[in-house]
Amino acid sequence: MDFMSFIPQFGGLLWTIAAFVLALSVIVAIHEYGHYIVGRWSGIHADVFSLGFGPVLWSRVDKRGTRWQVAALPFGGYVKFAGDANAASGKDEEAMAEVSDDPVRLRATMHGAPLWARTATVAAGPVFNFALSIAVFALILLSTGVTRGQLTVGELHPLPVENRGLQAGDVLLAVGGVPLPATDEETYSGALDGLERSPVVDITVERAGREETVQGSWIFPPIVSSLSPQSAAFDAGLEAGDVITAIDGTPIFAFDQLKEAVEGGEGAPLDLTVWRAGAAEPLAMTMTPRRVDEPQPDGGFETYWRIGIAGGFAFSPATTTPGVFEALGLGVQQTTRIITSSLSGLGHMIAGSISTCNLSGPIGIAQTSGAMASQGAESFIWFIAVLSTAVGMLNLFPVPALDGGHLVFYAYEAVSGKPPSDGALKVLMTLGLAMVLTLMVFALGNDIFCP
Repeated sequence: MDFMSFIPQFGGLLWTIAAFVLALSVIVAIHEYGHYIVGRWSGIHADVFSLGFGPVLWSRVDKRGTRWQVAALPFGGYVKFAGDANAASGKDEEAMAEVSDDPVRLRATMHGAPLWARTATVAAGPVFNFALSIAVFALILLSTGVTRGQLTVGELHPLPVENRGLQAGDVLLAVGGVPLPATDEETYSGALDGLERSPVVDITVERAGREETVQGSWIFPPIVSSLSPQSAAFDAGLEAGDVITAIDGTPIFAFDQLKEAVEGGEGAPLDLTVWRAGAAEPLAMTMTPRRVDEPQPDGGFETYWRIGIAGGFAFSPATTTPGVFEALGLGVQQTTRIITSSLSGLGHMIAGSISTCNLSGPIGIAQTSGAMASQGAESFIWFIAVLSTAVGMLNLFPVPALDGGHLVFYAYEAVSGKPPSDGALKVLMTLGLAMVLTLMVFALGNDIFCP
């Protein structure tokens, strides 16, 4: 049973904040634990492991002398290693002077440890974020399964027209005489591009070992498989499983008809008639499509009008459980896809080819957290994995005060044989902190002023 279903609306302010804090706390805890555990393995002592900033609400000191604490401001965290002056790993000159004559104590500090130990400790945070994402994606795939082989009917979705001809276990061979390839949903849809859409269509199936033709509804109905957070459809109250039966009073039966109306309307409001399982009467909703920059397979972006829903089949395709290594491989692919599309998006924003409003700040992320949580635990956990990848990637940017900036300093040390001077580090760290704060303010401005 999904405990999220007991929450009538997870988009309220308190629930949105709670979802955001939960998602961020998990990601920060994993990130900082990566720093901590690899530092410990590398012989670097951690003085403090803090989840959150500000006044300490709870703390305890373990047998290794590390204080574990939870602070009042749950919007981040840090590990303060021996020899650090602050959460950004600035050098504590007095502390380092005290241990300078003791090789054992000096080796246990962040700034007295060998280069390899410091590098591994700093890199571990983002690596653990990526590992979390890969593990979550893999576990979800192990739970839900993957489609493979010829398209097979798993579970039929509730639809306004119940007599659809198909049965669970049917293997779809052709629709309207057009053979279906044994690949993915996008290719299935592409195979039917030239077929005239019809509310009722002949479907050739393999059933109980025999090939036969049945009449069924169009296999891509205007059903809501999932919703995008902060979209027109989500704000209007559409839910997964809803079926859109009419647009501006004109009946529709195919998802492509909905797509054409949205894209061809140039942002004009749409009056939708919605069928919802269990509802006594059809629902009437009005929503205005929004312009969305979408990544393309070639790495570019295209701008479309969207209401923020994804379609699907009239049924859930049958799935098989992948092996552990296959699931992990698919998790790596998903994580890599998020990184490449994010970097491409940033590049296009810098070049001015897409709007900088695509960059969300804390308010936007909090709203997305609440929206994803409202769609169930699986969607929320998937969002945590996506956000974990983004946090890991962001921390690898070569900006002083971020992990990537420290790694650049260590690379300089490896090449030159000596670290940057303390004076240069202080200046660079101040500039890096200013850059990070500027980016945060800019993103917050997007949350407030972008449409």
